[in-house]
Amino acid sequence: MGPISLFDKSFLQSISLDEAVWFDRFFLPVACPIFFVETLADLGKDASKRGSAEFSVVKDIAQKFPEMGGSPCAFHVDIATQDLLGNHTPLDGRIPRSGGRPVPKGVVYELGPEERAFNRWQKGEFFEVEKIAAADWRKSLSELDLNKVASELRSIGIDGKSCKSLDQARDMALAVVSEKANAMSVLALSATFLHAPQHLHRPIIEAWKRDGRRPLNVYAPYAAHVVAVEVFFQFALAAHLIASNRPSNRTDIAYLFYLPFCTLFISSDNLHRRTAGLFMRADQEFVWGVDLKASLKTVNSHFIKLPEDVREQGVMSFAHAPPDGNIVAGLWGRHLRPGIRTEVKEPREPDPERNAELVKRLKEFSKQPTLPSHQALHEDDVEMMSIAHSVRRKRGSWWQVPKNMPDPEDDEQQ
Repeated sequence: MGPISLFDKSFLQSISLDEAVWFDRFFLPVACPIFFVETLADLGKDASKRGSAEFSVVKDIAQKFPEMGGSPCAFHVDIATQDLLGNHTPLDGRIPRSGGRPVPKGVVYELGPEERAFNRWQKGEFFEVEKIAAADWRKSLSELDLNKVASELRSIGIDGKSCKSLDQARDMALAVVSEKANAMSVLALSATFLHAPQHLHRPIIEAWKRDGRRPLNVYAPYAAHVVAVEVFFQFALAAHLIASNRPSNRTDIAYLFYLPFCTLFISSDNLHRRTAGLFMRADQEFVWGVDLKASLKTVNSHFIKLPEDVREQGVMSFAHAPPDGNIVAGLWGRHLRPGIRTEVKEPREPDPERNAELVKRLKEFSKQPTLPSHQALHEDDVEMMSIAHSVRRKRGSWWQVPKNMPDPEDDEQQ
C-alpha cells in the first residue's frame, strides 16, 4: 500500500533487488505500457545484433518488477480513443485497467499478459511473440506524420518555433486543446496523434457534435491531455528546447500521457525532471529517482536489523509503514490521509475465522460466471473487485510472505 506511483524504467533499473521489495511494499506502483515498451526494446533489436547482454538486462528488470500490489495501466491510445467516442475515464488518480471480467456485483482481474510475461522473463524465458511485439509497439510510438501535424497546427494559427521556454510551450499546447473557434480542427489533430482507425472517424465526429461541439479539453479531457503533451513536445523540439537528436526522448515523453492516473511520478530521467511538473495536478508530486533510491536503501537498513525469526514472517506481516525520517515517510505524510501511518502500525489482532471467511468469499466471487458486456456494472456501482497477483515467496534478502507458508504447486502465486 502507499501513494499511487507511476515509475519509469530508469528508476526500476537503478534500484537493487532489496530496494525493489520496499518500493513494492510502501507504494502502489503503476506499470504503464511505455515501461513495457522500454523494457522490451532490446528484445526487438535486429536478431543478428541481439545477444545475451540484452536478455540479461530484461531479466534483471523483471526481477524487480512490482508483485505485491499496484496494477498495469491500459494503453493511452485506447483510453483516449474511447474518450473521443464519449466513453470517459476519470482523471482523479485511479488506475484504468483493461481486461477485467464483469461478474455480478463487481469485476475480476486475472493476471494480465504483461504480468505473465514478467514472470517468464524472471526465469529467462522470452517468447518470440513478445520480441515481435517489442518492435511493433515501439514503431507505434515513432510513426507520426510530422508534416501533417505541422500543417494542422498552422491551420489553427499555431507555430511552435516562437516558444522561448518549456513553460511557454506548455501554455501554447494547452491553448490548442482549449480552442473554441477551431474545435473541429483540433478534433482532427487528436485523431492524427492517436492514429485513430478510419472507421472510427465518423463516430468520433458524431459523438462530439451530439455533445454540443465543445472544445476538446471540455469534451474529452483525457484525449486533450494526450494531445497537449504531444503538441508540447513538437513545439519544444521545433524551438530546440528539447534535443531532437535523441530518439529516446520520443519514448520518454510518452510517460507523461499517464500522469492523470497517479499521485507520484518517480523517474531518474532528466527529461522527466524538466517536463513532468508542467502537466501535473496540484495534489501530485514528481519524485527524483536518485533520491528515492537512497531513501529505500535507508528503509532496507532499518528493517534488516530485525531478528531473523521476525523477518521470516514476511514483510507484509511486520513492515506496516515506513520508518520515520526519510523520503518514503514524507511521501506517505503528504499523500495519504492523516493518521494512516499510526493506524497501520497498530494492526488488528489476527482473526483466523474472519480471514477464512474472507478467503472463501473471494474464491466464490472470482469463480462467478462472466456477465455479458451490456450487463457489466458502472465502475461507481462496483461492490467488489478481485485482482490476481503472482508473488514470489522470497525476493533478494526478504521473505515477502511467511517462510513456512505452504507452496505445494511451487508456482509462487498468492
